[in-house]
Amino acid sequence: MGENMNKALLTIHNITVGTYDVDFAGHVSNLSYLRWLEDMRLKLFDNFFPLAKFIEKGLVPVIASTKIDYKKTIRLFDKPIGYMWIDSLGAASIKISACILLNSVVTTEASHVAVFIDQNSGKPVKVPQEIISAFINYKPVQGPIIF
Repeated sequence: MGENMNKALLTIHNITVGTYDVDFAGHVSNLSYLRWLEDMRLKLFDNFFPLAKFIEKGLVPVIASTKIDYKKTIRLFDKPIGYMWIDSLGAASIKISACILLNSVVTTEASHVAVFIDQNSGKPVKVPQEIISAFINYKPVQGPIIF
């Protein structure tokens, strides 16, 4: 992975593996990973730019694409930790990256491309200034990150 200076707006999320997360093969279902990533995105927004403010303005974030690489199985009673950050900004898109670690080992890597949609027109809009400012002005926490 890399230095935490490249992980703007880093958000850390302790993940609880529930019995409903485990499939018949005994490991976490792919659907649960998508839910965990959604939980991490909501936490990222809560930490840096509350989602409610965008919705009040008629802007909603939409995931345009998701890529997930499963590297190691997560099972019931494991205690994974999720890390999510904003990788880069385009004029109208945001690249969000994440990884999930278990006992300091990367089990999952994921990325999203997100856009904001104007609720009235249904069309994409430029990345909101609040996100650009938070991304540009982010000061990483000092110290190494374990991935």
